[in-house]
Amino acid sequence: MQPPEHFWFHDTVSALAYSFAEQNQTSAASPAPFNDITQFILQQHRQMPDYLRTPMLAATLGFDTTGIFNGGKTFHRQSRELRQARIAAWKNSRAGFKRDLIRYFESLATFALHSRDNAEAPPKRPDSFQSSIIENPTGESRAEIVVIGSGPGGAITACLLAEAGRDVLLVEEGGFYSQDSCDPFSRNEMLQKYRNGGQTIAFGKNKIGYVEGRCVGGGSEINSALYHRTPSEILERWRKEFRVDGLSESEMRPHFESCERDISVSNLPCPAPLASLKLHDGATRLGWKSLEVPRWFRYEGPGSPKGRRQSMTETFVPRFLRAGGKILPRTRVHKLHLNGARWILEAKHDSKDEIRISAGTIFLCAGAVQTPALLRRSGITRNIGDSLQVHPTVKIVARFSNAVNAADMGVPVHQVKEFAPRLSFGCSISSPAYLALGLLDHPQAARQLAEEWSRMAIYYAMIISEGRGTVRTLPGFRDPLVRYALTENDRRNLGDGLQKLARILFESGAASLHPGLTQSRELLQRGDIETLPAILPDGLANLMTIHLFSSCPMGEDRGKCAADSFGRVHGFENLFINDASLLCTAPGVNPQGSIMALARRNVLHFLGTK
Repeated sequence: MQPPEHFWFHDTVSALAYSFAEQNQTSAASPAPFNDITQFILQQHRQMPDYLRTPMLAATLGFDTTGIFNGGKTFHRQSRELRQARIAAWKNSRAGFKRDLIRYFESLATFALHSRDNAEAPPKRPDSFQSSIIENPTGESRAEIVVIGSGPGGAITACLLAEAGRDVLLVEEGGFYSQDSCDPFSRNEMLQKYRNGGQTIAFGKNKIGYVEGRCVGGGSEINSALYHRTPSEILERWRKEFRVDGLSESEMRPHFESCERDISVSNLPCPAPLASLKLHDGATRLGWKSLEVPRWFRYEGPGSPKGRRQSMTETFVPRFLRAGGKILPRTRVHKLHLNGARWILEAKHDSKDEIRISAGTIFLCAGAVQTPALLRRSGITRNIGDSLQVHPTVKIVARFSNAVNAADMGVPVHQVKEFAPRLSFGCSISSPAYLALGLLDHPQAARQLAEEWSRMAIYYAMIISEGRGTVRTLPGFRDPLVRYALTENDRRNLGDGLQKLARILFESGAASLHPGLTQSRELLQRGDIETLPAILPDGLANLMTIHLFSSCPMGEDRGKCAADSFGRVHGFENLFINDASLLCTAPGVNPQGSIMALARRNVLHFLGTK
C-alpha cells in the first residue's frame, strides 16, 4: 500500500492541474477531464533531480495546507474561484519560492494541455545492429577502450577508435531509440530523450533552465542541428590564455571539413520559414548583419524542405557498429577507480544489479555536467567542475498581423550576428505548446493562442557570459547540483539584447511583443521598448540555455585546466575527456561543431601517439 502522503500529493497536484487547465483552456479541442495532465505532472515529479523531489513534495503539501487560512479548507478541497485566487496570490507574491512553486506547476500543466494531440506511442528501436547492442550485460565485462556517453563527442570518439581496429565499448545512460521514435520537440520526446524530463536548473540569484539529452546520440537527437565552426578569434584566445597546442585555424580546418562532410552540413534547398525571414528582414532594415546558419541535415532533393537531421544515430553510431563496436545502453556509470594499470567502472544497468567493466583506457564524453560529476564522484577533482559556462538566453514571443508559423515549420535558420560574440539573436521552435510556455506571464495573449498561434513565433537574445558555474555532487544523491552566477554585466548585456531584439521585431512588422520577464507588460509600439529594463532584475528574468561547456577546460596551464591540449586528464595516462567540457570558454555560437571537430582532432592524436 502506498503511504497516505502519496494520495494527498496526488489530490493537490490534480487540483492544481485542473485549475491551470481550466484557466488556460483556449478551445473545445482540449476538454476536461484533465487526468492526463495530472499524470504528466506526477511523472515529471518522479523524474526531477532526486535532491528536489522531497522538497517539492513538502512545498506542495505546504501550499495545500495553508489554504485553511484563506478559505477554511485545504486548497484541493476549495471551490474553483478560491483556487484561482489562491494561485494568483502566490504567483504574484514577492516571495521567490512561492512564485517558483506556482510557475513549476503552471509550466507543466500548460505544456501538457497544448500537447494533448501528441498521443503517446511505443518508442521505436533501431531495427539493425541488434547483435551489437548489449541488452542484458553480465556482472563483469572487459574492453580495451570504454567510451562513456554517446553524444557528438562520444559517438565520433567511439566511431574513429573502432574504425582504427580498437576494441571499443560505448556506454550510454539513456535508451537507444530511432529518430522516428517520437515527434521532435514534443511531450513524448521530453519524457523519452531528455534528462530528468527536461527539468534541469542551474541555481543562483537568476535560475537558468537547461536541457541535456539522455539517450543514444545525446544532445544531437534533440537539438536544432544548427552548425557553426568555432570562430577564429575564439580559437586564438584559447590557444593563448589556456596554452592549448594544435589549435590554430589552419590546424582545425581539416577537422571541421571532415565533420561537415560526414554529417551533411548544408543550407536550406528552399526558402526559409517565414518566422525566420521576419528576423532576417528586421535586422537587414536596421543595417545589421544577419545570416542563414547551415544545418546538419540531409534533404530529400533540390527545393524540398523535407529530410532527416543527421544526428549521431543516423551517422557516427551506425558507423561505429559497422566497424565492430559494441554499445551498452540504459547503463549509468557512477564511479571509476584504478586497479593496477586498468580502470574499473562501477555501473548500474536498468535490468540488473551492479555491474563492473574493466577498461584499459576511458574516454569520458558524458557532457559538461555529467562528465565532471562522474570524475568528482571518483575522487578526481582538480579543476573539475569549477568553471562551467553557458550561453544565457532570454526570449520574446512576437505576434504579427500575418501568418508566420505552421505545424510543419520546423527550426528557423537565421541568426543576427551584428554584435557577436557579445550578443546573438535567433528564432526558436514555436509550436503551440512552446508558445504557451512563452506566454505564461501574458495570460491575455495566451487565451488567444488557439486563434493567433499561426501569427506568433518565439525569438531569443543570447549572450556570452562573464559568469561561471560549478558542478558538485551531493552525498546520498544521484543527481549533481549545478550553480551559476551571472555578473552585473551579464544582466546588462541581457537587457541590451532584449531591447535590441525588440527593435528588430518591430522593424520586421510585429504587432505586439511579449517579453519573457515575470510581471512584464505587452509591448505595442517602438516607444514601449524604453520600458524594458536596461539591466535585467535579479529573479524576474526567465532564462534558459541549451549550450553548456567549459567545466573541464583543456590546455597546458595546470593552474586552471583539467586536461591537456588533447583531452588527457592531468595526472593520468589512460583517462581522457572528449566532449563539451573541454571548451575553454563560451564559443559564442552553437557549440556542437566545435565539440565534433575537437573530438576528431583528439582521437586522431591519440591514435597517432599510441
